Amino acid sequence: MVAVHSWGRLRAAEHAFHPLADHPPVRLPLSAGQHGLAYGMGRSYGDVCLNPGGALWATRGQDRFIAWDEATGELTCEAGVLLRDIQRTFIPRGWMLPVTPGTQFATVGGAIANDVHGKNHHVHGSFGDHVCALQLLRTDGLLVRCGPGLRPDWFAATVGGLGLTGVVTQATLRLRRVAGPWLDTETIAYGSLQEFFALADASEAGWEYTVSWIDCLSGAEARGIFMRGNHVPGPVASAPPAPGDRKRAVPFTPPFSLVNRWSLRPFNTAYYHLHRQRAGRRLQHYEPFFYPLDNLLEWNRIYGRRGFYQYQCAVPREGGEAAIAALLREIAASGQGSFLGVLKTFGARAPVGMLSFPMPGVTLALDFPHRGEPTLRLFDRLDAVVAAAGGRLYAAKDARMPRTLFEAGYPRLAEFLPYRDPRIRSAMSLRLLGD
Repeated sequence: MVAVHSWGRLRAAEHAFHPLADHPPVRLPLSAGQHGLAYGMGRSYGDVCLNPGGALWATRGQDRFIAWDEATGELTCEAGVLLRDIQRTFIPRGWMLPVTPGTQFATVGGAIANDVHGKNHHVHGSFGDHVCALQLLRTDGLLVRCGPGLRPDWFAATVGGLGLTGVVTQATLRLRRVAGPWLDTETIAYGSLQEFFALADASEAGWEYTVSWIDCLSGAEARGIFMRGNHVPGPVASAPPAPGDRKRAVPFTPPFSLVNRWSLRPFNTAYYHLHRQRAGRRLQHYEPFFYPLDNLLEWNRIYGRRGFYQYQCAVPREGGEAAIAALLREIAASGQGSFLGVLKTFGARAPVGMLSFPMPGVTLALDFPHRGEPTLRLFDRLDAVVAAAGGRLYAAKDARMPRTLFEAGYPRLAEFLPYRDPRIRSAMSLRLLGD
């Protein structure tokens, strides 16, 4: 048994850890009465990647590229391949992932299971929109091949299905053409939610990537930094140096959170004013733009031994501004929050999976140091705002969502349940589905 925790480091639990074979055919190690769960990099913040007392089937050994079609941009690979390895292999050849989350240290299987999204949902949707086919291994040995045009019901259940329909063993992804690794970016300071939404709306037609950092303690003022970017269409003559592999790391876990009442407000104030002074356009490599936190390895340790929660919600655009304002008021009044507040809009497109998170509207994501009951009581108040607005929470980030909010936020849940594998379980499925 091995003690494993998720990225939020809230708690470690004992698991039977089984690395899957590094070559096909994959067989799942099953023990009588023991449930299992696929496990990639463990970058999910909450308990979707944990199975306390059960088995974790580690997929990282399944990391081969299987086939590549230069004409169509279709890549077939095993599910343990890192997004980083796809980007670094194919961008020099003029191709890249159309959608990528905020870290490149995620596996293809994890990206599918959580149907991850990026900064360009209004243009390219979510990760599942670019999966042409996948191969799913069930615990009874059945191999299900599915895609948008082949057994689409299985495909819709598995994309965003939280790893509960089986183990994705390989997938075919459609990459998109790019001229190189460089982005033309612009940074703009804003001082209200009205300014944020005006910037987001005005940017959708001409900018592929849009996202903003928001000062979670600014309350109704809702000041922040809006960032947008486009791929540079051709070669760059005088590009700045590309980032290397040498990263800084948090070397140890402090006994208490470094994000606290004494550090949070000064940091947010300094961050806002520094980036407001640096506002404007510049050339930027895709890695620091897409994955700013990947430059600091083990950054989750800064929240101390008790760990942290991430609270990410999405609410419909109609009434969204009022809902976001109400959430920010509650957060500011509580004095809790993080340096890492993200506010961005989603495009008006239907999600791929039955349990996919993105919805037409706006999403707010914040980290919260675990302070016990005060933090959980704050989340109850935030939940009430999200529920009243007709929104949902992101299961890939969640560790404490109530079952009622999950059921209300994911109306296709009943449609999904028949596709569950009866011998796959997670801490999240126990909490939200009862088994």
